[in-house]
Amino acid sequence: MTFSLLARCPETGAFGMVISSSSPAVAARCAHARAGVGVAASQNITDPGLGPRLLDAMAGGASAADAMAAVVAAAPFVEYRQLMVVDGAGRVASHSGGRILGVWGVAEGEGAIAGGNLLADPGVPAAMVAGFAAAKGAFGDRLVAALIAGRDAGGEAGPVHSAGLLIVDRESWPVAELRCDWIDEGCPVAAVARAWAVYAPQMAAYIQRARDPREAPSYGVPGDR
Repeated sequence: MTFSLLARCPETGAFGMVISSSSPAVAARCAHARAGVGVAASQNITDPGLGPRLLDAMAGGASAADAMAAVVAAAPFVEYRQLMVVDGAGRVASHSGGRILGVWGVAEGEGAIAGGNLLADPGVPAAMVAGFAAAKGAFGDRLVAALIAGRDAGGEAGPVHSAGLLIVDRESWPVAELRCDWIDEGCPVAAVARAWAVYAPQMAAYIQRARDPREAPSYGVPGDR
């Protein structure tokens, strides 16, 4: 009931993830990233606590593979979980338990990994990795391209209702966290892509506002921005 891609940007060292699902608010439960550490996904029948555990292990010096092995060894009900991770060197690791739902798959690329369950086609993860690798532009543009590629390759077997994009860079907080938590009509992937198109030209200014608001441009929008 989910398809996602995680990646490290080789140019900036940023980490990011895109995801979509038939379930509500999928990004709130499944997407986890930490600046300077990595990005992790906990999906299928989700335990949101496993993403932070993977990040904690990597923050302590573990590679993606070692972090995955440690978390899988200790986690209860791991046969229900699908986990993926990218570490600070762009290495990837995954776990798909024996009780993953429906058609599922995982595909690896250069500094990227994609996976899903209850898929319409087992080739969806490979399509996402290929879409990410082939895309041009900023890191967020490439992540959105991967999400669209997954959708266009069939995505989930049923209708999807939520989607999200998460990016961390050098700040302690996400520089982009865009979500469509539920939509009855239309496509949540398209909604997140549109949100990114609006936010991307302003992202640097929002980061600067946090660093030093005296140097930050204003867009003329009232309130705390």
